[in-house]
Amino acid sequence: AQQPGTPLSDQEYHQFFKFLQITIQASTACHLRELYGCKNSLVQRLDEYENHGVIPPGPICSELPGNPFFHNFCTFSLYRCIMKKYFLKV
Repeated sequence: AQQPGTPLSDQEYHQFFKFLQITIQASTACHLRELYGCKNSLVQRLDEYENHGVIPPGPICSELPGNPFFHNFCTFSLYRCIMKKYFLKV
């Protein structure tokens, strides 16, 4: 364990910035979704990419306590964006 207040190691910095970059990309995708909606072709391509080429039809079920059901993938994705749970899966 590192001493509190000391800088991260090279490997720790690599992991830190890798996570930060992924989070920024997810946040950017959410911003596009909020601006243009789920019918936008770019947003649909991102959804297809995330789901190996096919946007799942509804309903979408997740293991979230209290929110296990979403009418479609768009609703599920908007929930992830609003809650900043970018990597939540169904």
